Amino acid sequence: MTLSIRPAKTSDVPAITRIYAHAVEYGTASFELEPPDQAEMARRMQTLLAGGFPYIVAEIDGALAGYAYAGPFRTRPAYQLTVENSVYVATDIQRRGVGRALLEALIVACEAAGHRQMIAVIGDSPKQAASIGLHAAAGFKHVGILQDVGFKHGRWLDSVLMQRAIGAGGTTKP
Repeated sequence: MTLSIRPAKTSDVPAITRIYAHAVEYGTASFELEPPDQAEMARRMQTLLAGGFPYIVAEIDGALAGYAYAGPFRTRPAYQLTVENSVYVATDIQRRGVGRALLEALIVACEAAGHRQMIAVIGDSPKQAASIGLHAAAGFKHVGILQDVGFKHGRWLDSVLMQRAIGAGGTTKP
């Protein structure tokens, strides 16, 4: 198994759309109720890239296995150095190190771009133990739980908040 990480490109959108559609339809990591189509996923990717945010993919032996990106945590100007991350891995490839490789590469890319804090908003705390563990292994700290903030698949869902400093974090002025 040869794993490689690279910047995402437009030709990756169909595979990204499939991976995300499965997460939306069957999982609780995303609070979307209907999977977006390829045009919407392409628009979202272009918006992030145009904003200078990293958007990366993982390939195993040439096949797209997962993707990750960072985007604005909030839109107010004071949050400009804080990003929220997203990591999605194809269902049949999970638990093989793809998520870890993507998250590590995303942290490096965000630090290179000058970001200082990364926030993970992890949906459905009991069911997302793997995501919580992934983030903890990458240096994220648990900072809170928003209880019963989403309703999907017939039940209320929590969101776990985790945070990690990037580079100098909050120890120096930007």
